[in-house]
Amino acid sequence: MTILVTGAAGFIGSNFVLDWCDQLTEDLVSFDLLTYAGNLENLSTLDGNPRHHFIRGNIGDRALISELLKKYQVRAVVNFAAESHVDRSIHGPADFIETNIVGTYNLLESVRSYWNDLDEATKKVFRFLHVSTDEVYGSLDDKAPAFTENYPYEPNSPYSATKAASDHLVRAWFHTYGLPVLTTNCSNNYGPYHFPEKLIPLCILNALNGKPLPIYGDGQQIRDWLYVKDHCSAIREVLKQGKIGDTYNVGGWNERTNLEVVKALCAILDELRPKADGSKYESQITYVKDRPGHDRRYAIDASKLERELGWRPQETFETGLRKTVLWYLENETWVNHVVSGEYQHWVQKQYS
Repeated sequence: MTILVTGAAGFIGSNFVLDWCDQLTEDLVSFDLLTYAGNLENLSTLDGNPRHHFIRGNIGDRALISELLKKYQVRAVVNFAAESHVDRSIHGPADFIETNIVGTYNLLESVRSYWNDLDEATKKVFRFLHVSTDEVYGSLDDKAPAFTENYPYEPNSPYSATKAASDHLVRAWFHTYGLPVLTTNCSNNYGPYHFPEKLIPLCILNALNGKPLPIYGDGQQIRDWLYVKDHCSAIREVLKQGKIGDTYNVGGWNERTNLEVVKALCAILDELRPKADGSKYESQITYVKDRPGHDRRYAIDASKLERELGWRPQETFETGLRKTVLWYLENETWVNHVVSGEYQHWVQKQYS
């Protein structure tokens, strides 16, 4: 048997694939369209691994998905495939609707058809795990309790609205058709292979290149930060023993303001890669106009995951951030390949 991972060349997907192949012996099929954020170089260490199979394609391609499910006798699908950057969704929501809503629908239908044809024993162990985000819950006040799995959906951006829609589709396919689904809603991930349009990798790269470190508004937006390897371990645990039809919030128990995050990574860079002139990286912080509809605070209550499945993150924010900064310092070739002319144009457009 085999598992199929969609969006496998993206940030979280590639970390999941690498960890899976490192820790388990089951075959894995990586599936990715390789858009701007899907980078096959993320999976280069698996070249020649007979247990890993990469297929390029779109989750909306029902014929191809159906072929792969049957060919590899897939017993679980882990769906990371999504357009995932709020800023990009503001500039161009159509791609988010097409991938996150229509794409998820087509994937669910391909999987449902395959699942219906399985024998009863295989049907019972099959799982479809949908990876989502805490942004579907909307924004929290500073003193409000963290999001639980029962919190109402209140998405505020085209990105979060399309992810909310995909979550509802997954839930409906369980209740209507009996498809054995699981859903996870995670907080802000960070770590290796993070495409440098997001806050932490963007600021690491800008700091090293003497560029401004852009902070939206007053920098007091609060996020719960989750080291990507911890997220991957949580998904494995949910896939292994999660209750069919249930949702599990995955968080790092690490609430920080955006300004605190950037100052912390600046301090690590001051230690590990001090500037020749002795100045501090923090001096490069620059405040830019806040983005439209910017949610003020996200916070995940991951108590259910700990209580029912025994999972807790292994990294603190401090240990995870240090590992992340070190990874970018030690992988300049990967960074240089990713930071193309198209990427530079995007950063100029978004933060100037």
